[in-house]
Amino acid sequence: MLLILIYLSVLAVVGLLVISLYNSLVRGRNEVKNAWSAIDVQLKRRHDLIPNVIEAVKVYASHERQTLDAVTNARQEAVASSGSIEIRAKAENALSASLRSLFALAEAYPNLKANESFIALQTELAATENKIGFARQYYNDTALRYKNRVETFPGNIVAGMFNFRVEPFFQLKEAGEREAPRVKF
Repeated sequence: MLLILIYLSVLAVVGLLVISLYNSLVRGRNEVKNAWSAIDVQLKRRHDLIPNVIEAVKVYASHERQTLDAVTNARQEAVASSGSIEIRAKAENALSASLRSLFALAEAYPNLKANESFIALQTELAATENKIGFARQYYNDTALRYKNRVETFPGNIVAGMFNFRVEPFFQLKEAGEREAPRVKF
C-alpha cells in the first residue's frame, strides 16, 4: 500500500512538472508572438510614412527617379512580404538600405533639407526607426528566453512531446544593414 502511495506521489509530481513546463512554453511562445506584433506595428508605421517622404523628395529631385523607384519597390516588397520572419526581415532590411540611399540623395538638395514638411517626415521616420530597433531587441530577447526554455532540460523533453519549436531571431545578414539611415538637418 505504501509503495502505491509513493508511486502515485511521484506520478503527481511529474505530472505537475510537465504541466508547469508546458504552461511556461506556451507563455514563452505567446511572448514571442507579442514581441513580433510590436515590430509589425512599427513596420506598418514606417510603411505608411515612406510615401510621404518620397512625395516630398519628388518635388525637389524629380530627376532622381532610380533612387525613388528603388525605395518605392522596396516598400512594396516589404508590405507584400508575408510568411516566415526570415523572409520579412530580408524585405525590411532591403527597405532600410534603400532609405539610406534616399536620405543620402536628400543631402544634395539644400532646399529639400530646409523644407519643413521634409524635416518633420525625417524626424518621424527616424523616431520610427528607433522604435523598430527597440522592438527588434525586445523580440530577440523574448525569442532567446523561449529558445532557452525549449532547448534546456527538462523543458526540451516537454517541448519535444508537444512539438514546440524555437523562433528565429530578427537579425541582419549584411554588415551594411547594421547602419541606421542617416537623418541630418
